[in-house]
Amino acid sequence: MNNSWNKRCCALLLLFCSTHPAMCQNDFPSDGKATPATVNLYRNLKKLLTAGIMIGHQDDMAYGVNWKYEKGRSDVKDVTGDFPAVFGWELGHIELDSKVNLDSVPFDKMLEFIKEGYEMGAVITVSWHLNNPLTGKSAWEPAAGTVASVLPGGEKNNLYKNWLDKVAGFLNSLKGKKGEFIPVIFRPFHELNGSWFWWGKNHCTPDQLKQLYRFTVDYLRNEKNIHHLLFAYNTDRFATKEEYLERYPGDEYVDVMGFDIYQRNEGNKKFIDELDKTLTTLESIADAKKKIPALTEFGYGTVPDSSWWTKTLWQGLRNHKISYALAWRNAGKEAGGEMEFYMPYKGHLSENDFKSFYRLKKTLFGNDIKGKHIYKPTGL
Repeated sequence: MNNSWNKRCCALLLLFCSTHPAMCQNDFPSDGKATPATVNLYRNLKKLLTAGIMIGHQDDMAYGVNWKYEKGRSDVKDVTGDFPAVFGWELGHIELDSKVNLDSVPFDKMLEFIKEGYEMGAVITVSWHLNNPLTGKSAWEPAAGTVASVLPGGEKNNLYKNWLDKVAGFLNSLKGKKGEFIPVIFRPFHELNGSWFWWGKNHCTPDQLKQLYRFTVDYLRNEKNIHHLLFAYNTDRFATKEEYLERYPGDEYVDVMGFDIYQRNEGNKKFIDELDKTLTTLESIADAKKKIPALTEFGYGTVPDSSWWTKTLWQGLRNHKISYALAWRNAGKEAGGEMEFYMPYKGHLSENDFKSFYRLKKTLFGNDIKGKHIYKPTGL
């Protein structure tokens, strides 16, 4: 798709939106210059809300339990014969000019995995656990004044812009077979109502976080001319609408609204009830703002319950219309010997239940959306 066609299409869309604002509020993403494929993705994600919930997995094609970089492999595929509908990837350490991300995935391999997922017709979402720009330490090592330091006028603003340049370089390398930019759901500063990251609640004011989010989006759009992103705003668990929106940067900066939730020590019933209640609140907020609701991360470490997928997770999801639910990564055996995984693998105790979960009419995997053509105007 050539640039002149892109420009003509965007001009027509903007003209239409200027004369039909009520219609475009529902049908156009927050970026008024979004590429045609990005607009199509946005619209088709909204349409898919009535079909079911797309199931995703972080780093799915890169590695799994007891394997790495085997072409065409996936723990989800090993169990179901099918890939996820959503592929999650991570940009942490791209700001350091590292060849691999913070989870040791080479960026050149990630690029190929993203292209492969796009050709499958799947959704691509990207997170960024960026280092602390004030101290040089990890994202999980906050320091007072970090957010203020990267805002315009701050001592680390130029460094942060340099880091964004590197993110932009990677995003601009994401192109399909015809040279078109691959649309990506980008979710910066996730879990922002928690305090474990340097951008978290206890380390900056609500206004500072809003400024950081807006600056990031504006820089990518206006300075780097990137228009193939949908932006996801996501918190961790939250109790009220007011808590969720406390640090919300504004409708013009957000396309997807989500939250992250992991089952830990609470029992199944408590997890079901909290997931159900929180999704209800999220859907209400997203509907009022005409945004796309999603469960941006979820998981139950090592899935120790053989029927967790249908008897717990699905019980919390089944009454809701959200775009997707992304399970975290299957890292396998960590350096200390502990196992980390959030999807079953072949032979895992929840394998059969996951197959039942896969067969549910409202859970959507790769084959379910392959023919939906979500990047085309005639999709679905």
